[in-house]
Parts: sequence; structure tokens; C-alpha cells
Amino acid sequence: MSTDTTATGVRRPGGPGPLAGRTVSRVGYGAMQLERLRSDRPAAVALLRRAVELGVDHVDTAQFYGDGFVNELIREAFRPEDGVLVVSKVGATPNPGQPIPLRPAQRPEELRASVEDNLRSLGVDQVPVVNLRRLDAGPGLRAEGDQIVDLDDQLAVLTAMRDEGSVGAIGLSSVTLDGLRRAIPAGIVCVQNAYSLVAREDEDLLTLCVAEGIAWVPYFPLGGAFPAMPKVTDEPAVHSAAQSLGSTPSQVGLAWLLQHAPNVLLIPGTADPEHLAANVAAGTIAFDGPTLAALDAVPSRSAVVPLG
Repeated sequence: MSTDTTATGVRRPGGPGPLAGRTVSRVGYGAMQLERLRSDRPAAVALLRRAVELGVDHVDTAQFYGDGFVNELIREAFRPEDGVLVVSKVGATPNPGQPIPLRPAQRPEELRASVEDNLRSLGVDQVPVVNLRRLDAGPGLRAEGDQIVDLDDQLAVLTAMRDEGSVGAIGLSSVTLDGLRRAIPAGIVCVQNAYSLVAREDEDLLTLCVAEGIAWVPYFPLGGAFPAMPKVTDEPAVHSAAQSLGSTPSQVGLAWLLQHAPNVLLIPGTADPEHLAANVAAGTIAFDGPTLAALDAVPSRSAVVPLG
């Protein structure tokens, strides 16, 4: 089978890219927003099936998305013959009813328990890739007290579970440049950090990932997830490119990421089938030289947005 097509024979949106020893479509899907469809489970399952039809075979999830609800949808929707690589993450746990619906779960025993919860809700013997969500970089939670855990201790439990077979490969999320350098000997396959056209403070980290053959999987790829975060779709250069290409500003922002570095894999999320199709279609956009230069010249103006 050609690497240009998925296991179901669909041409890969964005082309092929490597992840954890597999070839996946460079445009994947982030499942967090599926929790919005809790009251319409058939629609949520149908959305995941539609993703497969469009060529998506890399899906990002977490046990703490809907306290297992999203994982259960994935278990119901995907079949072995779909060839979907499911990537989950650990490092937090649900905290329902609170302003921030998550709380840190960074201790080694909590990481092991979270992997085991993922195995149960996904109905698998191995989670193909587990990302460790650190809490010392990027927007979101911050660790305090006994939740401040050394990275080496966390990697020790995840590599042990990899040796045991319950974890296929290890990634990192919200990691610093120094943290990635320390972790590389453990065999890191991907990094998920907040990154977009207008939030590029992790450029040195991306460069290291390119050099080490580590997939770069940006979250908040269009920015604007929090009030203090800049939005890619607010940039005049993005609107100008969209108008000339007959696309949307969001599609331009996603396409720029794909063309910015060869190791970028996208996981844009949505609960809407039309938005899903539009996100996948961003993988077909190509920029001419002047358009790409204008987008590259957009200044990075990211802001750190701690939530806890």
C-alpha cells in the first residue's frame, strides 16, 4: 500500500508524515471538542467516522476529555481496519464543577493510573502513543506542592510501561527546550506545544524536533483559545492570503503550519462536520513565494496565559 493513502485507501490530507514508527496523514483530528456532543452520541460517532472517510488516521485524545466519554466514543467509532493511530495524554485528571475543570495529576503513580484508565476506556491492550502533559510551560495549569515532579521520575514510569507493553511510544506536551533535551534519550516521538503563526516563541524547540526526527504537533494552532491569546484569523496578511486563494483565514493558518516545517502534524478539533471537512481541506493549500513570505513576516506576539 502506498504511504500516500490511508489504510482505507483515501489520499492523505496534507500528505504523509511519520509518527511513532507509523505513517499518518499530516492533518489529523483533536477529539477534545467531542465532549460538546455528549447529548448526541450518534452525531459524535458519525463525526469520527466522517474523519476516517476524509483520510484522517491520527486522532488525539485524553482520558480527562469528558472523564472518559471521548475515549469511549473513539472505542465505538473506530475499527481495526481503519488504521487510526490514537494518541492520548496523561498529567491531569477531571475536576468537575470547578472553574478549571482539570487538576494536576503529575506524580508517577497518577501517571500509571491514568494510562490504565485510558486502556480501559479505549478498550485496548496498548495506547500507541502517550503524551506526558507537563505543567511548567505554555498556557493552562501549573503544578504546586507535591505535583511538582521531576521529569526524570515521570519518564521512568512511562518507559517502564513502554517496556511492559501498555504504552507504545512516549511524547511530551507543554515542554521546555531544556526538558526536551533531557528527555530525548528516553525516545520521544512527538511534542505537543501551543504554537501558531502568531505564537512562535518555541521556534528553537521546533528546530530541535526537526533535527531529532520528532513530530511537532501544535495545539491551539489558530491561537485565541483564551482572551489574552492572539488569533491567527485577526492578521491582515492571513485574510489577504485567504482572499487570493479562495479559502478561509483558518485554513490559511493551518496550511502555514504544514508548510513551515516538514515534521508538523496537525490535530485541529471541532464538533461540526463542515468545520472538519474545511480543516482537512487545508492540507491541499499551497502558497506561492510572495504569499508565504508575507505570512512568515507576521510578528509573533504570543502571551503566556496561566490558568492555575
